[in-house]
Amino acid sequence: MATQIAPADPLLAEEHFQVRETASRFASEVVRPRSAALDRSGEFPAETFRQMAELGFLGLPFPEEYGGAGLDTRAYLIAVEEISAACASTGISLAAHTSLGTAPIFYAGTEEQKRRFVPRLARGEILGAFGLTEPNAGSDAAGTQTTATRTDAGWRVNGTKIYITNGSVAGVVVFTARTERPGGGKGISAFLVEKGTPGFKVGKREDKMGLRASDTVELHFEDCVIPLENILGGEGAGFREFMRTLDSGRIGIGALSLGIGRAAYEAAIDFAKTRKQFGKPIAEFQMVQEMLADMRVRLECARHLVYHAGWRKDHGQPFAIEASMAKLYASETATFCADRAVQIHGGMGYMRELPVERYYRDAKLMEIGEGTTQIQKIVIARDCMRQVGYQLKGLRDE
Repeated sequence: MATQIAPADPLLAEEHFQVRETASRFASEVVRPRSAALDRSGEFPAETFRQMAELGFLGLPFPEEYGGAGLDTRAYLIAVEEISAACASTGISLAAHTSLGTAPIFYAGTEEQKRRFVPRLARGEILGAFGLTEPNAGSDAAGTQTTATRTDAGWRVNGTKIYITNGSVAGVVVFTARTERPGGGKGISAFLVEKGTPGFKVGKREDKMGLRASDTVELHFEDCVIPLENILGGEGAGFREFMRTLDSGRIGIGALSLGIGRAAYEAAIDFAKTRKQFGKPIAEFQMVQEMLADMRVRLECARHLVYHAGWRKDHGQPFAIEASMAKLYASETATFCADRAVQIHGGMGYMRELPVERYYRDAKLMEIGEGTTQIQKIVIARDCMRQVGYQLKGLRDE
């Protein structure tokens, strides 16, 4: 299905349109035909990832010297949007690999760590994951309880991570652990652990409402000893590093949300043209037109927020607040568009025969993962107050 919403032209260059064309064609020919079956089976799309690796999608924003495509954040966002419009399970797995699994190593790693891991990740030889959430540490990420104790043999890690995307298929996982006893973010460090390390085990696979073909598991550390050099960014730097990681990841969730919302909008448009009631296509009814118009406007606004945040990152400008705004609005837009698409389809939209019910299920996680809607509003509100000289203590003051 051709894209019916024009991209944000002023923020994109020729290479971005080339990426969109390649990603759109791949999504249409390879990803979309598999999406319904993957949703039913819950099988991770390993073959799709092998093909995306061949196209260079797994390393789009990383330099060629580290095995990447040498492009930028916006190129990556475009690929995520196009893939997610065809299969959000594949899209979120790509986003987690790139923004959460590979980017922290590239930005915070030592040269040796970057040379060791980033090329393999960018070429798709291994996949990446990010372990932050715990049973008692979700939005309160500073409440991390996983511990890493320095010993002569290395860091001895104990704890559990939950809801980890790509957790069982990743060759390397970036994770956080407490290296000091005092509470708050200052005692948290970031580490790397490789698949197969003794004491590092994959737990249960989650049975999710949506995004069912993405790999979401528990990870357990039971006296797991990792080399001392596997600390990422220095001891005590973990809180800062994962907050920076989440800033970037939120733009990716924004792009993923765009893909889902756009797919819902396009399905609604196509259905409204062909579905007849009272002797004419339902597109002729003003209330249906109103829903389509609302979807279109929200998608255009979300698109500009997402690509503007990506543009700021690519130009070395602060982008944390822009990322929160993009993630907040785009995720709510995805849910809105999926809801209206089901409504336009009527009873047929509630049936698994058509993809809009899958879009509805997939969209909801966009408002939860990588910082809930409520967390984004706290982040944005704090910046509102900062601009008028009033300092609110909160998420980043640990």
